[in-house]
Amino acid sequence: EVQLVESGGGLVQNGGSLRLSCAASGFNFDDYTIGWYRQAPGKEREGVACISTYDGNAYYGDAVKGRFTISSDNAKNTVSLQMNNLKFEDTAIYYCTAGDFVGCVAGPGGVDYWGKGTEVTVSS
Repeated sequence: EVQLVESGGGLVQNGGSLRLSCAASGFNFDDYTIGWYRQAPGKEREGVACISTYDGNAYYGDAVKGRFTISSDNAKNTVSLQMNNLKFEDTAIYYCTAGDFVGCVAGPGGVDYWGKGTEVTVSS
């Protein structure tokens, strides 16, 4: 059974930092792209970042470029998302995803598996 378990969400002040983690199991981790999507209240899900666990190739959504960093620890089957200089508009439920790289970049419809999400709230 594929499982993606997110952790690290919470409440942070504007300009602060958080580190999210995704623990993956139930599939061959090295064969997948792991990504992060987010959904704010009343808005559609949007792609945040994707990383190929095979070669480390990474993609970032325009809204987070320069502030967020995605990384993979293949030995632990985990992917982390370091979020710096957080803004109020980063407030959302953050979901860990698994699939292929093209699908991760393409949008929510291209993702094969979803975690249950972790909530990030940035106070203004």
